[in-house]
Amino acid sequence: MNSEEEFYDAETGLESDDSCEVSYKDASKQTANGKVPSENGVWERRTTLPAPMFSRNDFSIWGFLKKCIGMELSKITMPIVFNEPLSFLQRITEYMEHTYLIHKACTLSDSFERMQFVAAFAVSAVASQWDRTGKPFNPLLGETYELMREEEGYRMISEQVSHHPPISAFYAESLNQDFSFHGSIYPKLKFWGKSVEAEPKGTMTLELSKHKEAYTWTNPMCCVHNVILGKLWIEQYGTMEIVNHSTGDKCVLNFKPCGMFGKELHRVEGHIQDKSKKKRVVVYGKWTECVYSIETKVYEANKKAEKKSGGDSKKHKQEPSPGGDDADEMPDVQETVTMIPGSTLLWRVAPRPANSTQMYNFTNFTMALNELEPSMAGVIAPTDSRLRPDIRAMETGDIDTASQEKERLEEKQRAARRERAKDEAEWSTRWFQQGSNPYTGAADWIYKGGYFDRRYSDLPDIF
Repeated sequence: MNSEEEFYDAETGLESDDSCEVSYKDASKQTANGKVPSENGVWERRTTLPAPMFSRNDFSIWGFLKKCIGMELSKITMPIVFNEPLSFLQRITEYMEHTYLIHKACTLSDSFERMQFVAAFAVSAVASQWDRTGKPFNPLLGETYELMREEEGYRMISEQVSHHPPISAFYAESLNQDFSFHGSIYPKLKFWGKSVEAEPKGTMTLELSKHKEAYTWTNPMCCVHNVILGKLWIEQYGTMEIVNHSTGDKCVLNFKPCGMFGKELHRVEGHIQDKSKKKRVVVYGKWTECVYSIETKVYEANKKAEKKSGGDSKKHKQEPSPGGDDADEMPDVQETVTMIPGSTLLWRVAPRPANSTQMYNFTNFTMALNELEPSMAGVIAPTDSRLRPDIRAMETGDIDTASQEKERLEEKQRAARRERAKDEAEWSTRWFQQGSNPYTGAADWIYKGGYFDRRYSDLPDIF
């Protein structure tokens, strides 16, 4: 098999020669959920999906996955039952759910205070992954996704710039030129028998123009447990280093692995140090809940007092759960983060909607990402993820059509690749170009500009 043909989401075995593309008008009706613009003409974004998620109970996950142990899943053709109705380009956009933290950082005059809110933003970017056990659709080569949030003061564009290896590039900017946030991501997934491990390769870069600062970091590892048997649960682990390339300050955050008794589940702890490596501020909390900061001296004094009094160590002395050979038992989530007196709350996660568990565990922000608003007609690029008929069909609960459309899109992409090979033509990206990160020197994809000029006449026909 040609290496470019290895990377697809679903193998359905269904034959489909007919396109089931949904018209823009019909799709807009499907996503509106009966809502109409409010009296002042502002469109109300939806708070639910057109249909609840389907049951995976009738599908033999083990029958498929047993042949994938130790392999990188990006090279395996995955059944649609593993998916959620979003493209990976839309999933990337969830980094922006807590953009107010960047805006807050822009207003601060002290570099250590700015770093605290940048750290909170970096942690908040992975918060939406909690309980999100569905896999996003792999973007087609040349697929794009834009997000305009005028009320939150930013806009964002992403493009699938490579198919093998799969690379997604994104660029977000403040509408008043306060900041830009950009990067390229090469996700690697591996199946280890009971769990799937995701390594989000790629560098995140945040630039604060007013302060002439640039921060870079990489996201932590993510593991989904019990993909075969038991209750699915997620943990993030690894070290995240956020570097301020202008001052030399650094924030080192440790996303702690669960541990035998679950005491550390979801916990994040670290510190901000100056260029001489002196620890100035401690940052702590949970990536599923909240993040605090506190002066290092106060934190260490509190820890010393806690250790002297015995802390709550006895509380966690318990026997391991039996039956560990069958499933990675999810430990009981410990009490919420205990605020140390003198701490500053940097970020707290917003509650998810009441129907989230029936809607792929989406947040309110995520619910609206695939919505087609009336104002988008004739404005967004024809390569935008919202116009993908397979994702649209899955969102409305039509799994058979979603599978057929996915197969059609995949074959269309293969045919385009064969035509390029026959003509000895190279694929050319439209909005991003290969380069190196100006701060780390690592390979990166740089936004060329021009997307929001709305000149889309020469875009590829991928849907």
